Amino acid sequence: MTSPTLSLLDLVPVIEGGSLGQALAQAADLAAHAEALGYARYWVAEHHGMPGIGGAATSVVLAHIGAHTRSIRIGSGGIMLPNHAPLQIAEQFGTLDALYPGRIDLGLGRAPGSDGRVAMALRHADPDAFPQQVVELQACFAGDARLGFTAVPGAGASPEMWILGSSTYGAQLAAMLGLPYGFASHFAPAMLDAAIATYRQLFRPSAVLQHPHVMIGCNVFAADTLEEARFLATSTQQSFVALRSGQTPGRLPPPQEGYYERLPEAQRAMLDQIFSCSVIGTHDDVVRMLAALLARTGADEVIVGGQMFDHAARRYSFSIAAEAMQVATKAAA
Repeated sequence: MTSPTLSLLDLVPVIEGGSLGQALAQAADLAAHAEALGYARYWVAEHHGMPGIGGAATSVVLAHIGAHTRSIRIGSGGIMLPNHAPLQIAEQFGTLDALYPGRIDLGLGRAPGSDGRVAMALRHADPDAFPQQVVELQACFAGDARLGFTAVPGAGASPEMWILGSSTYGAQLAAMLGLPYGFASHFAPAMLDAAIATYRQLFRPSAVLQHPHVMIGCNVFAADTLEEARFLATSTQQSFVALRSGQTPGRLPPPQEGYYERLPEAQRAMLDQIFSCSVIGTHDDVVRMLAALLARTGADEVIVGGQMFDHAARRYSFSIAAEAMQVATKAAA
């Protein structure tokens, strides 16, 4: 059995006082940093209408990332397929596969990645059609003549397809199609155990995957001291409080000393639930959390995120995560 691998999920944070251009430059720098640290994958998530997240045009961002890296796999975590025609995604990821062969991942989700108004502007399809869309996308890549057209580019391309989710719905679909499954425990951990159990129980081998393969999400806010890690995490905490209060979060705000402690009890409880599969702390804290998650889930991969206002601090946090993963996997072996 191979050791679990570590990957990185980036929301391409646009900070207060910064610009999208700066965020994209820092994303390329972070991807190259992750590659040097031995991360297996660098994924970008599709979100819309959120000023603090720069990955809406996901395939364009990935083309940029690919040009600044050499070997790390790059992909979507994920593309929200009901926002798109499957043919369009086949063309985009077929192009990426031609540019960076053997390096492209295509993680697929069914949420809009936005609020209802933006979903309408995107012509977001019925999420219940998601399984049919995934099958159509597979047919595009396979060059299936029954489609009546050929995806050019796309036909013959072989991005690694994943189903992503935060409930048993995606787990069932991934199992039925024999695809790898990623669970969003970095922000919606409630159904983690049930979803993984469902996926493994129902899994059917396919041409691309003979055995179940699970990735779990985990935010890491790491620093040399617990106090500094807590301080750095408050930027993301502010964004989540805004989102869960019915507001559209703006650009990623600077950290605030004592922010969490000043929140009402209900909002602290909300953050505690969201981050129950994440870690704020030192190297040793990250080791303990990763080891516990691996022991609990038996995951094949962990993908870590964590948006921070300070780019250098974020780079260092992911360096700590890489070192901690090595220790945690040895402990779990």
